[in-house]
Amino acid sequence: MHIQQLYDEQFIVKYFKQRVLSLYPDFNNIKKVKINGIKNNIWENSYHVVVEYDVYFTTADQKIKRLPLFCSAHSHEPRRNIYAALCFLWDKSFARGNLTIPHPLFYSQRFRGVFYRGLKGKNLFHFIKAQDIDEVRHLLRLAARWFAKLHQLPTAGAKNFNRKNSLIATTIPGSQHWLKKIQDRYPASYADTYNIFARLNQAEKTQLASLCRRYLIHGDAHPENVIRISKNKIGLIDFTDMCLADFARDLGTFLQQLEYMAGKFIAAQNIINEFKQIFLNEYIKAAKIKLTADLQQRIATYYYWTALRTAVYLLVSQHPEPEQATILINKIKTELSV
Repeated sequence: MHIQQLYDEQFIVKYFKQRVLSLYPDFNNIKKVKINGIKNNIWENSYHVVVEYDVYFTTADQKIKRLPLFCSAHSHEPRRNIYAALCFLWDKSFARGNLTIPHPLFYSQRFRGVFYRGLKGKNLFHFIKAQDIDEVRHLLRLAARWFAKLHQLPTAGAKNFNRKNSLIATTIPGSQHWLKKIQDRYPASYADTYNIFARLNQAEKTQLASLCRRYLIHGDAHPENVIRISKNKIGLIDFTDMCLADFARDLGTFLQQLEYMAGKFIAAQNIINEFKQIFLNEYIKAAKIKLTADLQQRIATYYYWTALRTAVYLLVSQHPEPEQATILINKIKTELSV
């Protein structure tokens, strides 16, 4: 399969000389490329890969400059939308300052993939695992400001970069797809899962009907996508799900994923609650808005929707964990009184 060429150094050096070198006028050649497969799902007739390239450029005076380039490619899901989303943000000067994004380079129809200059650093989840409490607090404040910066961006000229991701009901892979899998594999969990989904889906419909506008959202807000570049500089990665929706979705998703991921490594629930409060308070401050009862309810809708998605993943993934899924589903049922 031609996707294997993305892992062939000889091919990549030649390919980057054709497609990338002209984008960097300060460089006159590419000396070598080191290839690191981050996600390497290649099947007989489909693929989903993310590949990192350490590209060693040479200047006119033969100095070496290394840049991290990446490719995200998928045989059956859109990746052109990532390129379009990053280009939109780049054109709006979103990359300036200490809250930044990857630099889009080009889209390849051949590989159905987007190529971009990535962000080098450790993600927020790394510091959570290391239980570096002070650094997590610091990065949460920066992350909150990043989301506020995105949500305040004018949407004029913005496409709905991933339309399916704009609604709970249609978010890839889609409720019909995973509900059917759960019904077939775990029939005892089906009714609870369906009832929770129906409750949250209706809540979103009601809330969106009263919302005066849609906002650009990241769509996949969680600690692994927050990259610490330097002490006071962060960026976010993975713009596959960027779309026009309720900004509360990013908040609810991030808060739930923060709680879920931190809970694996930090035993003290009061510390996890503090993390969530730091993020939300900093967002409200940076966005210059009030935490109204309406906004709290919208955040809760997406918080529980993200928890449900986590439970679904634990049921239908390649390595299912039905006991953990059941614990999470029961927690959602109790808190929502479903």
